[in-house]
Amino acid sequence: MDWHQINYFQTVAQVQHITQAAKQLSISQPALSRSISKLEDELGVQLFDRKGRNIYLNRYGKMFLHRVEQSIRQIEIGKQEVWNEIHPNSGTILLSFLPSLGMSMVPDVISSFQHMYPHVNFQLTQASNQQIIEQLTSREVDIALTSLRDENDDVICQPLLTEELYLAVSAEHPLASYDEIDLKMAEHEPFISFKDTNVLHGMIKELCEKAGFSPDVVFEGEDIVTASGLVGAKLGVSLIPDLHVFDKTKVKLLSVTNPICEREIGLAWRKDGYLSPAAENFIAFIQTRLNRKGGR
Repeated sequence: MDWHQINYFQTVAQVQHITQAAKQLSISQPALSRSISKLEDELGVQLFDRKGRNIYLNRYGKMFLHRVEQSIRQIEIGKQEVWNEIHPNSGTILLSFLPSLGMSMVPDVISSFQHMYPHVNFQLTQASNQQIIEQLTSREVDIALTSLRDENDDVICQPLLTEELYLAVSAEHPLASYDEIDLKMAEHEPFISFKDTNVLHGMIKELCEKAGFSPDVVFEGEDIVTASGLVGAKLGVSLIPDLHVFDKTKVKLLSVTNPICEREIGLAWRKDGYLSPAAENFIAFIQTRLNRKGGR
């Protein structure tokens, strides 16, 4: 059973005359008759009663026509929904991002974009870097703002900005008297790190090893705000970006001069995935906005 058969059946059912239906469909009468007969054979029942040159929709035909018309209406609704989604001024963008970017960057970018495209909606997801890559490859999201650390052959990653990582210490910690330090100076400090799903887990370990020591990790959290709170409570130090929401009366962020501590934030999407015009507009908007701000 194919779409042409369904369309032919609906037309014949409405006209109830093979010759007239054939003219309306711009096909030959024999071809139309064969199509209807093939449909009836497939269903195992006659849909029309025939009397001379006239045909009449029987009760089985009426039953089938009811479902055909329902299906066609649903298909038309589906077509309209797809058209709405791919219209550059409407539709929904599925965006995933690191929790730390939800403090200011993501809200600011979305707010500015929706000022230009007020009818475009967003479906937002916060996730770890590893989870974001999985969401992209499984087609759960269209676009992601994430740390460009985990390479994947199925994902395009484009750098947007470089984010400095600071050594966070309690405001009353002896190191708080410094504004800049060598990371080696934190060698004997307990470290607040992150679970291995967070990209900062590996970065803290690698940066400390570059400084010549292995961090003494006393706690692994899930998010940067929690890490900041634990640092402020004098439970350890950590390497984190400045989210501008930290309680600076309890936490001080020190620039690390050696090694260079930073992470690269970028835009990611599937190589083989279809991007709606709205999603493509959003990518171009972010690129232009951040370039205009000099990568910040």
